[in-house]
Amino acid sequence: MKKILAVLAVIIVLCAAGAAFAADPIKVGYLAALTGDYAAYGTTEVNMAKLVVGDINAKGGVLGRQLELVVYDTKTRNEDAVNAVRRMIESDKVVAIIGANSSGINIATAPIVDKGKTPQISTVGTNPLVTVDSKGKVRPYSFRICFTDPYQGALAADLAMTNLKKDKAAILYNVGSDYAQGLREFFVKSYTALKGKVVADEGYRETDVDFRAQLTKVKSSGANVLFLPGMGKDMALIIKQAKELGLNIAIIGGDGYGEFMNEIAGDSMKGTYWVNHTYLEDPGMAPIFARYKKVYKDDCKEFVNGTMAYDAAYWLVDAIKRAGKAEGPAIAKALESTKGLKLHHATLTIDPKTHNPLNKAGVILKVGDDLKAQFYQKVEPK
Repeated sequence: MKKILAVLAVIIVLCAAGAAFAADPIKVGYLAALTGDYAAYGTTEVNMAKLVVGDINAKGGVLGRQLELVVYDTKTRNEDAVNAVRRMIESDKVVAIIGANSSGINIATAPIVDKGKTPQISTVGTNPLVTVDSKGKVRPYSFRICFTDPYQGALAADLAMTNLKKDKAAILYNVGSDYAQGLREFFVKSYTALKGKVVADEGYRETDVDFRAQLTKVKSSGANVLFLPGMGKDMALIIKQAKELGLNIAIIGGDGYGEFMNEIAGDSMKGTYWVNHTYLEDPGMAPIFARYKKVYKDDCKEFVNGTMAYDAAYWLVDAIKRAGKAEGPAIAKALESTKGLKLHHATLTIDPKTHNPLNKAGVILKVGDDLKAQFYQKVEPK
């Protein structure tokens, strides 16, 4: 009898241990700028990811396990992001990472996630090198949910030449930014192919806050459109100073746009154009934006980042389900094989050769008199 009881005790202990093991959460990393100039972007992304994780857990989790979001602040610095990703993989044991929203950071972390066999999804990292190396070989653990700079640059060039009829462009860009360098390059390629002429090409450093010298050159160049392949604060300061100098020309930017720029540039933002991934009135996201406001007591001002983060989280959940196990290599294979996945802002199919979405439409936003980025037009891939 004692032997039987002992065996039963062992079985009970083993079952309890098995149940506890099965209940261990699936850890997902989130890499975002939570401090510094781009904190508005990162905070919005993390808030959206928390909504998704809460909803999934309320429905029983994934593969019978709860999700746990492990968040790290990049402080908008590559070195902090690299260290954070190492900790996520080696100490926290995350199975995948969402973020960051910076091309430069995703390029810097690519070797780390590759070595750790941990897939990483960039939300708005548009530089081609986020998912392929300099030789065009796909990075096996790097993915993105957004379109790329070649397409974004082509949309901006077409807007300038075909829609706005502006044939003399000036460019002002951050020479130290992978994102700005790439977007500038592809804009120039597409713009000149459309017979547009680049009459001024000026650079600045990340620490610069006074752009009057460059803008004075732009003004004297005879340009009738200014292209800004930058991010948030820089572009807001440039736009404000351009208006102060009386530089009244069309201004076009990319997806580095953020509503917080209004706090810096004010009314100078009116009439500016922005190439982007989605729009505030997107019917697929409207209920989610309303819920965001209810939960966080604030509008989802950085709605592009919010949209991409929300759908990146759902894409990852779908991949974990299809993988059948919460392991990096299996999840990466599932992400790579995504076809016709209906998300909230788009239907997603991934090109396995580049890990880029196929045939995602872009939109053009125009800042109205109320300083809101309004839908201007939707552009389908050609």
